[in-house]
Amino acid sequence: MTCDDAKLLIHAYLDDELDAGDSASVARHMDDCTACKARFDAYATLRKALSQPELYHRAPDALRQHWTATTAVPTTTRRARRPRVPLSMAAAAGFVAALLLSGPAWLHLLRSGHTGDALVAEVVSGHVRSLQQQHLMDVVSTNQHTVKPWFEGKLDFAPRVKDLADEGFPLVGGRLDAVEGRSVAVLVYKRRLHVINLFQWPVETGAVSPQTATQEHGYTVIRWTDASMQYVAISDVNESDLRQFALAFQNDGSAAAAR
Repeated sequence: MTCDDAKLLIHAYLDDELDAGDSASVARHMDDCTACKARFDAYATLRKALSQPELYHRAPDALRQHWTATTAVPTTTRRARRPRVPLSMAAAAGFVAALLLSGPAWLHLLRSGHTGDALVAEVVSGHVRSLQQQHLMDVVSTNQHTVKPWFEGKLDFAPRVKDLADEGFPLVGGRLDAVEGRSVAVLVYKRRLHVINLFQWPVETGAVSPQTATQEHGYTVIRWTDASMQYVAISDVNESDLRQFALAFQNDGSAAAAR
């Protein structure tokens, strides 16, 4: 199975709508493809968010009666044979319909940046996955001169690695992850008992953008671009602590500059 095949079936797989053979094929593909696994985890996170009760509202009885009356279909029409819709198209249509029918609450979430940002959803998924046992780090070290060389030959770019122990954010290791279908570097820091994941990968524009912060599923996510690199920091620490971390990393570890 290719990534293109998996993209067509991943929603149906998430909804347990595939037969045993296709389901096993998708599962085997995701075992070997971190990008497709990350995409699946992002969809699962979004699906969970869409299941929140506050997103759904019962239609008034008058509207329901009007809808029933105006959409009644004659028996002869109902019995007419309809063309079959491919499973992948049906799954995609159902997913879009769920977004549209969730009403004003969903629109509010989308406008405010919650659950509607695919990149943030993927980063949240990667962060949660990393907190599982044995998933946090591929290289364990507090020495930036050990962590940075570990990435050589594994990525098509050289990540920026810094130890911020003097600012209260010690480096503890790093790992590879996937965001938007590409391999990225993740540096792992600690803030007391909390984990901070810093995702980074190159961007083509080369533009510098200021920090933007969002809240997603109880996590704070801060994004910025600098020197042709995209950075995304995520943690369950409070926003002020994560902003302090991001500023310290941006300002070459200068606590004075961060303040």
